[in-house]
Amino acid sequence: MNAKPALRDWYRHRRQQQSVSTSTIEASVLGLLQSESSQTEVIGLYWPLPGEPDLRALRGVINAPTALPWADGAGGLSYRVWRDAALEPDGCGIPAPAAGPALTPDKISLLLVPALAVDQHGVRLGYGGGYYDRLRSDPAWAAVPAWVVLPSACLSPSPLPREPWDVPFTGWITEQGAGRPRSGTA
Repeated sequence: MNAKPALRDWYRHRRQQQSVSTSTIEASVLGLLQSESSQTEVIGLYWPLPGEPDLRALRGVINAPTALPWADGAGGLSYRVWRDAALEPDGCGIPAPAAGPALTPDKISLLLVPALAVDQHGVRLGYGGGYYDRLRSDPAWAAVPAWVVLPSACLSPSPLPREPWDVPFTGWITEQGAGRPRSGTA
């Protein structure tokens, strides 16, 4: 039996129950950027779905260009620089830059990724489309520091189901700050 659908429902409900200030999570992200990024090329953000921390205001605060993911609707994900041009729905209906080339992993210094949950090993529970899993299965993309952004109520105290293709994330960012996977457990 696959436990992921039930876990997704449980963490969606848990996220809706917790009121988290976006500005608190933004402060945690800014703290991470100051401590982690020395040579910042482009920072990969995401367009928030309902209930996800909204990091869009960071564009005006961070001293680096930003990019958004472009999903093709068939499992492929790429990042494009987010300029002031109007965004268009991607293959999943999420606003994204429609123009411009896909960025290569060496052009992105940090990815901030949404999630329903993450465990102490850095294993992320996503929405079930596998877009980030496929992207990060490429060793070049897996080498890009990638942080899950979510409310602290969605930190799983127990290991989440892990598939052979899951690449643990660098860490997570909540309203309480940044955390990293336990060493030797990922």
